[in-house]
Amino acid sequence: MATILVTGGTGTLGRPLVDLLLGDGHDVRSLSRRPHTGTVRPRPRSYAVDLRDGTGLPEALAGVDAIVHCASSPAGGDEEAAGRLVEAAEAAGVAHLLYISIVGVDQVPIRYYRTKLAVERLIEGSGIGWTVLRTTQFHDLVLAVIKAGARSPVLPVPTGVRVQPVEVREVAARLAELAAGEPAGRVTDMGGPEVLDARDLVRATLKAGGRRRVLMPLWLPGAGLAALRRGGHLTPEHADGRRTYAEFLAERVGGGMRG
Repeated sequence: MATILVTGGTGTLGRPLVDLLLGDGHDVRSLSRRPHTGTVRPRPRSYAVDLRDGTGLPEALAGVDAIVHCASSPAGGDEEAAGRLVEAAEAAGVAHLLYISIVGVDQVPIRYYRTKLAVERLIEGSGIGWTVLRTTQFHDLVLAVIKAGARSPVLPVPTGVRVQPVEVREVAARLAELAAGEPAGRVTDMGGPEVLDARDLVRATLKAGGRRRVLMPLWLPGAGLAALRRGGHLTPEHADGRRTYAEFLAERVGGGMRG
């Protein structure tokens, strides 16, 4: 069994990943600014490290065999944080650095995707054994975006955009498998089982939550949205996920969007 550190260990992906790794018998360390609240016993060793300044990283990485880098912030700073992590991992002699990225980071010219691609390249050139897994959007993210939009009585929906949502627990299982293995480079992308029109996703989410909203078609300009309309963020040839968005909604929403 390996000693594996998970950055972002209390996040949407980090929590189920940490629990899976613990269940597989690994010595797991959770790096986050918040304590881990997983259900598996024993709990991971928690390290309150902020990657924005890197304080405490050498202690967290001492004796680590592999890192799964899940921590990310759309607000910015990911490239700098990854640079600190790579530097500390090299100093600690970590053998394997696994990074979770997004399908289409090299196809869709929006800021967050460009940053994820920059982090991929940083890791690839680090000299550490590496693995990169790109996935499509998590069910949880799709739900969060739609719920945020549903606060208004009129909900704009970008026209011509499709989404291929994937179950986060299935992604966690794939990462757990990769983390226990040897560095594999860029592995096969992972997408959800269905490619769905954004309007259909919004309608299904509103129906599951018992809400009625006026849907306003919105044509957004720009190269990034054009790339999304072309499907640059999709991987229909790798629809490896099994759990559909409808099944996710049935479990997660119920009456949770009412009000």
